[in-house]
Amino acid sequence: MIGASRWSRVAFACGAALIMLFLLIPLALIIVYAFNPSNIQSWPLSGLSTKWFSSTWHNEEMRHALWLSVRAGLLATAIAILLGSTAAFAVHRFRFFGRDAISFLFVLPIALPGIITGMALNSFISFSGLTFSLTTIVIGHATFCIVIVYNNVLARLRRTQPSLIEASMDLGADGWQTFRLVMLPAIATALVAGGLLAFALSFDEIVVTIFTAGAQNTLPIWIFGNIRLGQQLPQVNVVVLFVIAVTLIPVALAQRLTRDAGLLRTTAPRTA
Repeated sequence: MIGASRWSRVAFACGAALIMLFLLIPLALIIVYAFNPSNIQSWPLSGLSTKWFSSTWHNEEMRHALWLSVRAGLLATAIAILLGSTAAFAVHRFRFFGRDAISFLFVLPIALPGIITGMALNSFISFSGLTFSLTTIVIGHATFCIVIVYNNVLARLRRTQPSLIEASMDLGADGWQTFRLVMLPAIATALVAGGLLAFALSFDEIVVTIFTAGAQNTLPIWIFGNIRLGQQLPQVNVVVLFVIAVTLIPVALAQRLTRDAGLLRTTAPRTA
């Protein structure tokens, strides 16, 4: 039994290592190619250079796409934090008819394939007579970003002891004081983690963006177009390196934050 257990651990470790290599080797190649002095991707590299970083930054089309993606991500994240946290509080705190159905509808956009969500949003935008713009991109991104915040906040609320709210009320605090001094500190890290994950997801989303952006170029669309045409491949590698960093940093921060169960004030809330 001891030998079998040992071999099982070795097999699982080897399997995990192979999966990590499968995921990380392509990312590592893109990072290395960003420093390729040649505009032709060949191996081995003739050297290392940062000359493409300057030309990429001075590419007006890329900078416009970057700024559009950042604005869309920030606005979608703000909407997701507001609506996702509000919905999580409502579903957790109250019992009402259709509660499970509403919870299912909130989670549905992240479960559906992106192309289905994108086609549905495109039909809605066309039917409503809206002009494809930053607003339609934000609406599209908010549909799945809300899910991230909703799940994070709801999970944290379920781990928060109900006795904390009861104790706050018994000490004379009103609803706003209880929320501000007890509940908000308890879910603060969940809100921040959900917001970071939502922004990372919004920043590199392409499928839904294609159906809601119209003629506008976000950064993922710019990357996809230039990879397909192959005219600015060295600059694409630099931009992809930046996108990897922008995506990994929020995810790493969110993972670190979710380890904490939330900070609670040790002092009782003051009564009015």
